[in-house]
Amino acid sequence: MSTTATPTRPAATYRLSTTGILRSEWHKLRTLRSTWITLFTAAALVIAVGITMGVTYDGDDSEIDTVVFTLLGTQLSQICLAVLGILVTAGEYATGMIRASLTAVPRRLPVLWSKAAIFTAVAFAVSWTTNVVTFLTAQIWLSGTGKELSLTDDGVLGALTGSAAALTLLGLIALGLGALLRSVPGAIGAFVAGVLILPEVLEMLPFGAVESALRHFPVQAAGSLGSLTRVENTIAPGTALVTLTLWAAAIITTASLLLKRRDV
Repeated sequence: MSTTATPTRPAATYRLSTTGILRSEWHKLRTLRSTWITLFTAAALVIAVGITMGVTYDGDDSEIDTVVFTLLGTQLSQICLAVLGILVTAGEYATGMIRASLTAVPRRLPVLWSKAAIFTAVAFAVSWTTNVVTFLTAQIWLSGTGKELSLTDDGVLGALTGSAAALTLLGLIALGLGALLRSVPGAIGAFVAGVLILPEVLEMLPFGAVESALRHFPVQAAGSLGSLTRVENTIAPGTALVTLTLWAAAIITTASLLLKRRDV
């Protein structure tokens, strides 16, 4: 008695694509409650401080740039975005989910780069939108004062965009630290100590070379962006943007090299 073999279908080939990895990272980011909490807090702080500055303005601080004046809350929101950047990378090591991510993408590097790309898009979009909303809202109370401006005035949109770019790049630096240290508390500590506090300590040293070097540190370079006028003792906005980009690129590149060499 003869039997006829049933033809079998070839196993489906699993293909990785850049789009698929990006979609996966976007899905992970938007489905985390911590993402929305940190983004909402970052935006709320900027808007709340901006409104407060507008409501309480009485003619003092007239020497402060109008955009800088209304966006003083970004000094607080940068910490929120830094925490989010760290959670994007180090958070997966804390939960153990990184094993599944790197098993699905054996080459590893596309995972980190996709995380950085998705974070950049989200952080910049939220920061830029928040800056514009804060500026327009504060102008309700600043109208008729020496700080009255509109979005169409020369340099305003550029300053608002520069501020958003600075916040995003500082967040990318934190993201890279999270990938390097693989610890949420460790990366937060490194960001606060190395990026925020260390320059303040070094600034007390009475050396001209140190003062010149400090202008190229991340937070100091970020201070050159987001203003209508050149801030005293800072580098030019274009140079500041390049400097911040190089800081972020250097840290993420280092994290990429270690990601290839270290065990999960």
